[in-house]
Amino acid sequence: MAYRVLAWFLRVVTRVFFRQIEIVGIENIPDGPVIFAGNHPNSLIDPILIITTCGRKVHFAAKDSLFKGRLMRAVLGGLGAVPVARKTDADGGATSTAVRDGADMAKVNDAAFDRMFDVLVRGDAIGIFPEGISHDLSQLSKLKTGAARIALGGAKKAGQPIAIVPCGLTFIHPKRFRSRVLVQYGTPIWVIEGEPVALTAEIEVAMRRLTINSPDWDTVRALDTVRRLYQPPGIAIEERVELSRRFNQHYGALADDARVIAIVGRAKAYAKKLDELGVSDRELAQDLSKTAVSARMLRHLVLVAFWLPLCVPGAPLHLPTVAFAKIAGPRLTPRKDVIATTKMLVGLLLCLLSYAAAVVVLGVKFGMGAALASAIILPLSGWATLRVLDRLNHVQRAFGVLARRLRFRREVRSLRAERAQLALDVVAAVTAIMPAGLEPLFPPDHPDRIAT
Repeated sequence: MAYRVLAWFLRVVTRVFFRQIEIVGIENIPDGPVIFAGNHPNSLIDPILIITTCGRKVHFAAKDSLFKGRLMRAVLGGLGAVPVARKTDADGGATSTAVRDGADMAKVNDAAFDRMFDVLVRGDAIGIFPEGISHDLSQLSKLKTGAARIALGGAKKAGQPIAIVPCGLTFIHPKRFRSRVLVQYGTPIWVIEGEPVALTAEIEVAMRRLTINSPDWDTVRALDTVRRLYQPPGIAIEERVELSRRFNQHYGALADDARVIAIVGRAKAYAKKLDELGVSDRELAQDLSKTAVSARMLRHLVLVAFWLPLCVPGAPLHLPTVAFAKIAGPRLTPRKDVIATTKMLVGLLLCLLSYAAAVVVLGVKFGMGAALASAIILPLSGWATLRVLDRLNHVQRAFGVLARRLRFRREVRSLRAERAQLALDVVAAVTAIMPAGLEPLFPPDHPDRIAT
């Protein structure tokens, strides 16, 4: 019961924090014992997304240091999390202390493995991040063998195959409030026996099929520009991520090709011109007229006016909370992979405290009826505030587009012509260079291209 309540609450929190959560591959999740093995780019948000999207009760392995706080211990306990000691947490003292801590760590982890085996024997699900720790690198870190060892040990103890379901979490803007995220569940790996290192390698291959991996962020940015020039307009987030994954996966083998060097160089120069003008590729590709931009801005303002009356009652609580979480998030942690988690936790805590304070104050002053009414109205007002902020963000962007169209009319027109030719050249180059046997997602004769 506690798990279902917490999972429901976390589902609400994620729907507030993210503007869009797209889930792909849910049909790949089997019944019976399952291990979810995911990449780990965004700290505590990663397990929350799997818990709230997979449709199974998931017991996550979590580092034991997270259980030190009373609140976190209660939440993690309610979610059925299993504490695991990490070797890096035990190191650092004198030699004798390190040895003693290492022995204690082994005992703790043996007990943790036994608990996870028991979960699998019951036919339930476990979640684990084989990279070990959260990070903001441009590719998967080297995987630990823990997931493989749990699967092999659980299969032996249960006397039946264990399914390892690879998970891919792709954040469009990892640190931004009201961004988008893609959660993918891949084809399960069925385990009955084997060797941990070989199984870990198989897990890594499966996870790489669901994640974007590149040697550095500069390469990711350059290939993202190529991807935007290659793709038709209006594609789904899943298709966008798959294109990015393919470009990054095959770039290493083709990086020395003269055609690739030329196209990537032109794409970088084009992206630099966009930055200088303050124009995004999406804005340039849409070619919206001043009338169309103004009409879009007016439509969003009408929607702001629609939501504003419900937004007003809770605005004194919600707006400072959103502003503080946005400002404090990057300042409260030095790690980039924890910024989004910090924003979410700070915003959630402040919102709950302000709700509680408002309900108590109104209850004391005006009675139980006022307290109950505020408990209902405040969350509704919070949702209306999100809608208003989203629409105001659209209005701001539309106004920026309109201003830049008027200010840089000639430059934008010239850059649009450059983009059109560069997009044609990118499509031609990708078609010519594409590895044999790789089926293109959007070939030159794709209907979406012809329609545009």
